[in-house]
Amino acid sequence: MIAVVLTGLVWSTLSVTAFVLGLFVWNLTYFRRAPKVGGRDADAVENDMQVSVLIPARNEVLRIGRLLDSVLRSEGITCEVCVLDDESEDGTGGVVLEYSQKYSNVRLMPGIPVPAEWSGKQFACWQLAQQARYPELVFLDADVTLSVDGLRRAILHRRCTNSSLLSGFPLQRVVTFGEQLLIPLIHLILLCFLPFRLMRTTRRVEAAAGCGQFFLTTKEAYDKSGGHSSIKKSLHDGIMLPRSYRTAGLKTDLFDASDIATCRMYTTFSETWSGLLKNASEGFANMPLLPVMTLVMLLAFISPWFLAIAALIGYVHDSLVWPIIASCVLSSLPRFICCGKYDRAWLAGLLNPISIMLFLIIQWTALLRKYRGREVEWRQRRYEVSSP
Repeated sequence: MIAVVLTGLVWSTLSVTAFVLGLFVWNLTYFRRAPKVGGRDADAVENDMQVSVLIPARNEVLRIGRLLDSVLRSEGITCEVCVLDDESEDGTGGVVLEYSQKYSNVRLMPGIPVPAEWSGKQFACWQLAQQARYPELVFLDADVTLSVDGLRRAILHRRCTNSSLLSGFPLQRVVTFGEQLLIPLIHLILLCFLPFRLMRTTRRVEAAAGCGQFFLTTKEAYDKSGGHSSIKKSLHDGIMLPRSYRTAGLKTDLFDASDIATCRMYTTFSETWSGLLKNASEGFANMPLLPVMTLVMLLAFISPWFLAIAALIGYVHDSLVWPIIASCVLSSLPRFICCGKYDRAWLAGLLNPISIMLFLIIQWTALLRKYRGREVEWRQRRYEVSSP
């Protein structure tokens, strides 16, 4: 009986790993970088690109200067930089004030207390959008930095794709081992499980995806969709803002921004855990999606190594050894391709089954907390999470 079960598990695992790798490779062909701009195209862009760069900032004194420096070095655009100091307690506003006194295109906006029906970031972004002077809007998190041609290329890419909302996925800097275990899963899960072709060719809400660190839109599209006012209570604008745009019948898209933007999301394992837990309830941590994805991820990333151990101790027939080896290779390829392209976290890549288990624990923890009506704490604020 055990032999029959293991045989079925071996072939199921090989099938799922092959399918996931195939979708990963297929998605890579759609996950493109923004084209470079040169010659007469560059001149045309420079003459027709007025951009409001909108930055919500709460206790970002250690990061905000790097972001402002990178934006102010941007080439080929006319921009204003608006920073909303969201009741910071660490001197963030003072840093931005110094920049505003030195640069006429930098504005400091003092935030007001967050109303009960809003979450902090969404309210900050909405306030920024109301004050924007230019037709192109770019929302950036304070932990992002840009290349000198980043804004120009990204905005031109949004125009060329005719997207009402375009989201860039920056290169994720991972320093501590805890970051390396979890942050690289952003690219891995995006490329393994998002149906890119469906996302790009339809307006289906369930195919929406994005990264809240780097959004590009227009004032017209923002107003039509309701912008952040349509997702007031959301803690995960990376998912919810594209859904809002698609609900309004607008096109959303995403791109690989790893050559023009860099981000270090979190600095410790506990901060990484809390941040992913905050986002989970609006992502994977929903019924019936989570049980299905749990089964698929267990088969694709953990079962191959479980079977390899079983083979080493003699529980698997010799005829199944090669299918198990094939499963291990297919399971590892997406993670190591991501290592080479996006994060260089090679040691953590070797421990990918542990990363996947931690990710699934976060998702199930978020789902249970949601059922129990537990609040989420983020940036020294507490938010209710609605039950499923």
